Parts: sequence; structure tokens; C-alpha cells
Amino acid sequence: MNQFPLKKMNFILMGIAVLLIILGFVLMHGSTTTLEFNPDIFSFRRITLAPIICMIGFVLMVVAILWKPKNDK
Repeated sequence: MNQFPLKKMNFILMGIAVLLIILGFVLMHGSTTTLEFNPDIFSFRRITLAPIICMIGFVLMVVAILWKPKNDK
């Protein structure tokens, strides 16, 4: 019988990674109007914090896919 290559821990890490990526994009979200200039687009949250959180999420996704659990004997 073939076993699925990813275990429960892989999926938990993938879920956390997806949530971090979504959180990063939510933090980057701007105003709903494009008719007027809003200086808030240059805030720390949008140009520094949100991309860092997204990058952590993407790196965690790679780690989650490559994670190999230890064999318990």
C-alpha cells in the first residue's frame, strides 16, 4: 500500500503558512478609493511589516512541504 508523502505536521505547517500569507495581504490592503491621494500608503505597516509577514509565510510553506518527520522506532 502506498503511503501519502505528507504527514499531519506538514499540513499544520501549510495551514499556518497560508494564514500568514493572507494576514500579510490583509495588512497591505489600501483604501477603497483611487480618486484621492492617501499618504497612509507609505506607512510602516504597508511597506515593511506586511511584506515581511508574507515572506515568512512563503518560506514556511517551502519548509512545510520539505519537512520530513523523524522515524519513531
